[in-house]
Amino acid sequence: MTARLGPPAAAACPGCLAAPADMASVAPKEARIALSLPGIHCQACISAVERGLNDHPGVRDARVNLTLKRAMIEADDGVAAADLIPVLASLGYEAHELDPGALSATQSDKAGRDLLIRLAVAGFASMNVMLLSVSVWSGATDATRDMFHWISAFITLPAIGYAAQPFFRNAWDAVSVGRLNMDVPIVLAIVLALATSLWETSLSGEHAYFDAALTLTFFLLAGRYLDYRTRAVARSAAQELAALEVPRAIRIAGGTEQEVAVAELAVGDLLLVRPGGRMPVDGVVAEGHSELDRSLLTGETVPVFAGPGQGVSAGEVNLTGPLVVRASAVGEDTSLHRMADLVAIAESGRSRYTSLADAAAKLYAPGVHILSALSFLGWYLWSGDLRVALNIAAAVLIITCPCALGLAVPAVTTAASGRLFRQGMLIKHATALERLAQVDTVVFDKTGTLTMGTPDVSNMGDFSHRDQQIALALAAASAHPLSVALGRAAQEAGIAPAQVQNVIEHPGYGVEATWQGQRVRLGRAAWLGAQQADQTAVWLAVGAAAPQAFLFADALRPGAAEAVRALGAAGKNVLLISGDAPGAVRRLAERLNIENWEADALPGDKAARVAALGTAGHRVLMVGDGLNDTAALAAADVSISPASALDAARVASDIVLLGQDLSPIAEACDVAQKATRRIRENFRIATVYNVIAVPLAVAGLATPLIAALAMSASSITVSLNALRLR
Repeated sequence: MTARLGPPAAAACPGCLAAPADMASVAPKEARIALSLPGIHCQACISAVERGLNDHPGVRDARVNLTLKRAMIEADDGVAAADLIPVLASLGYEAHELDPGALSATQSDKAGRDLLIRLAVAGFASMNVMLLSVSVWSGATDATRDMFHWISAFITLPAIGYAAQPFFRNAWDAVSVGRLNMDVPIVLAIVLALATSLWETSLSGEHAYFDAALTLTFFLLAGRYLDYRTRAVARSAAQELAALEVPRAIRIAGGTEQEVAVAELAVGDLLLVRPGGRMPVDGVVAEGHSELDRSLLTGETVPVFAGPGQGVSAGEVNLTGPLVVRASAVGEDTSLHRMADLVAIAESGRSRYTSLADAAAKLYAPGVHILSALSFLGWYLWSGDLRVALNIAAAVLIITCPCALGLAVPAVTTAASGRLFRQGMLIKHATALERLAQVDTVVFDKTGTLTMGTPDVSNMGDFSHRDQQIALALAAASAHPLSVALGRAAQEAGIAPAQVQNVIEHPGYGVEATWQGQRVRLGRAAWLGAQQADQTAVWLAVGAAAPQAFLFADALRPGAAEAVRALGAAGKNVLLISGDAPGAVRRLAERLNIENWEADALPGDKAARVAALGTAGHRVLMVGDGLNDTAALAAADVSISPASALDAARVASDIVLLGQDLSPIAEACDVAQKATRRIRENFRIATVYNVIAVPLAVAGLATPLIAALAMSASSITVSLNALRLR
């Protein structure tokens, strides 16, 4: 069986989460390929990626979505993701394949357009009805007044029927399960205003509330649209994790290799995983030697040696040599799928958070209903006139209707989101700022979060020029991440490679060659007979000389030290929890003055630690970027991920850090606290407004004009107060 493996194949993109190189042979007719592009960030990136993909033979059309950091490609039969990933790598863009069948494709902005159209209809109708109302307020009487009222009715009824549908649906959903929300008094006010207005119009009455009902609908739709635009459409992080599972695999049966869908695999199957490919299942290595990149699953930066008997997990990347793996868990039983389950459970826990608006609705909605009912009952008992009692009840509902409350939260979050966007942060979730304002504990991941996730040589100057040349020549023959980093450092130093012969790469061990008649080797400590260093290292042996270690350190992300310092100064407890080795985690913690740190943390351990902090009464902010962080990101009270993070991590997060710099995190916490104060101020403004306006309405002094003006004044005041955040 060993002969069947063949020579090692060079990995297309071994240091990143690449698609299996074995996908090049078969693709469905008119293939639809989905690629995740975590490194794109601007219009120039979109143009470069689309141009590079469209120039590739067989690609019919390629479109890039910057928000989702994803490319959707239509290609001919025979073109697969493994053909396109090297094209993007040559352009400087990391890419890995997503399973289109596990995605909802590129999501349209249907909900946003729907709200915007309804807002436009309500605005246009309210302007026209307001013009007619001006004539009535100016003194139009008798037949002229009745005509204007009927024209207003013909405009208002269809406009309200269409524009106010979101409120009707939400109110019905709440009432049907026996609860109240802010939309219930809104709908009751609109319906009662229309009913009393039609009744008054049919009886040739003086007052009608058509303009007030439309204005109310317009302001509330404006608040609803602002609320929608402050965040991206919520997508399930568990769904994104499922899309990262390898859609196809090579199964070895009867001495032949056959590409099959992962869904067809069974426990005990033998699978061939080539260099650069991801593990499609959990299993055990049956044949071959290589190294595995587990960084996106565990956070461990050092590649792990893999040989016969070594356990592997779905999602790990095979780096240097072909492996035959015997499947031990497939489908829903794999570790990657279990991680998706952790995320789904954590997401459901977070959804129990009660927003300030919902908390206000629990008190406000029944209060308004009771007040309106008492006004109707009191006036009916006092006057005996059902018409007067209904008019006053409608006025109470309109003038107390939560228009200002409906704008209180979205107006503030829009202003705060705009301020943070200019600082390089994108707020995705509606209640993210409210939750961020309560944070007292911040948990950081290490690799790719506090650090850049790429190794840099830290002691190049300790080597002679000759040894640097030999190391560069050997590193150029390997696609191992440490070899790539070593070669990059040597080239940046202007070093030319030595002339070596008989270069051989030993998967899982290193590279050897002949230089001036001497045997030279670059690789693992155990292979060269050296003592393992306490940090990431690759060893060089020249002839009989003692091996020397090239040491590697993960470069700090810009602003990491400033962010940790500012959060500590603000009184927040800062923790570092990583899946990396204790030595690497300890050195980073000491470098950043983080007292509390944990190493060797598995994905479930991270999520459990975050959940334990929450159980202990802490409000936790989690900052992470990898697959191993997704469950913890979803379990935290609020979470942040860099734009360079994997799709699943970004989706699980409430806030996305658009740039490389971490320093805006402390600013975001401060803005969130100010935003929460503004929201509470807006609630107080609305309360004061109601204290003044309600007695007028109950006393029967609130005409439709007064109701409309008071409602508009409170909404504008709330909006102006929110703009103070900018």
